[in-house]
Amino acid sequence: MSCGNPHDKDCSEVLDRVFFFIDHELADADSAQIQHHLDECGPCLQKYDLERTVKALVARSCSEHAPEGLRDKVLLRIRQVQVEITTTSVELSE
Repeated sequence: MSCGNPHDKDCSEVLDRVFFFIDHELADADSAQIQHHLDECGPCLQKYDLERTVKALVARSCSEHAPEGLRDKVLLRIRQVQVEITTTSVELSE
């Protein structure tokens, strides 16, 4: 996507990183570049606003928690797999 105006960062590059920007997962310099681009590029700002709104709606809608029994089973299985991996690694190194 391109709005047709020259920018320091290409529109497609900004939109590829917009999820990281929304989640505050970018370095400060990268975040500042994207914010600057959004400040001067209406189409990218609209896309950013849409993505942010969808993310907020999903977060509000997905507030359910797994039942405690399921959580315990998953954690137990993770521990079993960790033990199996550790055991296999030890056997292979011998």
